[in-house]
Amino acid sequence: MIIRRTVAAVSVTLATLSLAACGDSSPSAIGSATVTAPKTAEDVTKTLGEKIATTKLIKVYTAEDDPNHLLGRPNGYTSKTAFGDSRVKPSDVEYLGADSVERGGSVEVFPDEAGAKARMDFIQSVAKNLPAVGEYDYLKGPVLVRVSRFLTPDQAKEYEAALNG
Repeated sequence: MIIRRTVAAVSVTLATLSLAACGDSSPSAIGSATVTAPKTAEDVTKTLGEKIATTKLIKVYTAEDDPNHLLGRPNGYTSKTAFGDSRVKPSDVEYLGADSVERGGSVEVFPDEAGAKARMDFIQSVAKNLPAVGEYDYLKGPVLVRVSRFLTPDQAKEYEAALNG
């Protein structure tokens, strides 16, 4: 009887260890085909440009030149780009920098969806009280696409469709 209990206990222990080993989340345990690297803002912007012919990558930001000082910082994004859209009238943006959101837009990629959503909520709360800084914002997972208010609603929706497509 004691031998049976010992054998049973060893069997349960071995089964538990085997399951724990299978629960490892390393690529070798789950297969490299299911692990995908997070997209960068540059990747997303290039994809938008492939889907919307009027879109052109303008700038890939670094931590040194990010105008918001959020790139790589606590609660900030992991990558950021600026893009232009040729449908924005030059007269509407003549006094703005070449990489301003108003000239087309921006892509910001966060570590997670919560960070991107918090950023979008902040931007929209500011714009609510200052309509002159309003913009279209589209969220998909950790990616926030910010689109110029100088585009029409239908033109801006192309970015939403491209992001979700």
